[in-house]
Amino acid sequence: MLDFGFASEQEARTELCQRLRAQRLVQGLSQAELAERAGLSVSTVKLIEGKAQCTLENFMRVVIGLGLAGELQALFVFKPKSIAQMEPAAQASRVRAPRKARTHQPQPGEEVPAHTVKPSP
Repeated sequence: MLDFGFASEQEARTELCQRLRAQRLVQGLSQAELAERAGLSVSTVKLIEGKAQCTLENFMRVVIGLGLAGELQALFVFKPKSIAQMEPAAQASRVRAPRKARTHQPQPGEEVPAHTVKPSP
């Protein structure tokens, strides 16, 4: 089995597409049946299985068509490795990074209110 930690992007993609093919065969589906379930053409399914060429959208369509969406549930879930990591993870409710303060540069001829003008050093 491939260790994804040491695999290149191409190796990982190839392994995942081979696993999808194996799942299709275990379920006894033809490429045409999977294509119909996934809303794809047969040639797209052949490209995914044979050459590991696909977009994320088409990959997901095949995963869903095979009934494997639940297998993705554990992907990218933060698993704290220490107590020190648990507290920040529990408080991680912020979705966006903090904004940087904007500095408005007046354009030539633009009036600047007196209270916003800072004296030059």
